Amino acid sequence: MLDQLESDYNCSNAGEDLHNLLQEAEQLRSRSGASQEDREQLNRIENQIRFIRNKCSIPGES
Repeated sequence: MLDQLESDYNCSNAGEDLHNLLQEAEQLRSRSGASQEDREQLNRIENQIRFIRNKCSIPGES
């Protein structure tokens, strides 16, 4: 997960950042019996993914 996303996020980092965030999200989703902490972490990661896609005009997956 990225430490901090700001409104001045540099979209030139989006490819690598999205790749890493998507991998982290998939790892959390694949855990059986996810804890509340895991679900909260997944929510934060998914929010970061949406922020980057929105900020950088990157279409999401269907």
